[in-house]
Amino acid sequence: MTNAYRPTAAFVGASWGALLIGAIAYLIGLWNAQMQLNEKGYYLTLLMYGLFAAVSLQKTVRDRSEGIPVTNLYAGLCWVSLLAALLLLTVGLWNATLERSEKGFYAMSFLLSLFAVVAVQKNVRDVGAIAAAPTVRPNEA
Repeated sequence: MTNAYRPTAAFVGASWGALLIGAIAYLIGLWNAQMQLNEKGYYLTLLMYGLFAAVSLQKTVRDRSEGIPVTNLYAGLCWVSLLAALLLLTVGLWNATLERSEKGFYAMSFLLSLFAVVAVQKNVRDVGAIAAAPTVRPNEA
């Protein structure tokens, strides 16, 4: 296992802030959108699927880097899931009857959310690893 360093409060806050801003902006955009409910459900499902896929892929990559066994099948499914979420969003927005500015808004808030959820998951894992690690006092070493 590699040494885990506690992320700074600023990085943790920025990560959570970016995730909340990206996801809430996306959801507010959906709420205010002039589209059918089934279309809104499609875009909501893509956000949830994309966030889960990004977290799963980040965890898989980190597990492998730390020597924790991960099957090739699971790692492949993580990559396929993330790429599928991105492809489905691209196809959905390409064919949507939205203004280009609206399409860009959804794409950028989606990508911000994906990036931020990876940073949040990294921070959660780092803090958890530090909390679980035994502490060694100077006079015990």
